[in-house]
Amino acid sequence: MDLNYVKKLIKVLSESDIDELEIEEEGKKIKLAKHPNHRPEAPGAAASYLVPAMQAAPAMMPVQAPESAPPAPPLPAPLPETLHEIKSPIVGTFYRAPAPDAEPFVQVGSVIGPGTVLCIVEAMKLMNEIEADVAGKIVKVIAENGSPVEYDQTLFLVEKG
Repeated sequence: MDLNYVKKLIKVLSESDIDELEIEEEGKKIKLAKHPNHRPEAPGAAASYLVPAMQAAPAMMPVQAPESAPPAPPLPAPLPETLHEIKSPIVGTFYRAPAPDAEPFVQVGSVIGPGTVLCIVEAMKLMNEIEADVAGKIVKVIAENGSPVEYDQTLFLVEKG
C-alpha cells in the first residue's frame, strides 16, 4: 500500500463517524482505529494496528500513549485591569531598536501614548513599526530582541495611565 493512500484513509477515518476502518488489498491488510488505547480482546492478538505484512514501514506504527498523562499546565492568571498587552499583529522577527547600534525605541519605565513606536517586527524583509494603542508606562518587555514572534504574541505590558 502506498503511504499517501494510507494518509488518505486516516483523513477519511478522522472526518467520519466510524471508529474503525479495516482494508485488505493485494494480500496486505491495515486496520485503523480512532481510539489507540483500545486493546484487542482476542488472546495473543497484536497490540499494533498494523498486521505483520505492513510492519516494513515502522513510521506507521502507532505510538503508545503514557498510562497517565502529565497534568495540564495551569492557565495564566488574568491581567489586572490596569495592565494592557501590546501584541504582535504579524509573524516575524522582533527588534527593539531601528538599527543594531541604536538605542531601543522604549525601555521599562518609558511613558508612551497612542501612536508611539515601540518596536519593529520584520516580516519578509519588510520592517513594520509597531505602535502603542494606549497611553501609559512600559512595565515589561516580553519578547527578546532578535527573536521570532508569532501573531497575537504579547510583546509589551503597559500600565495604563
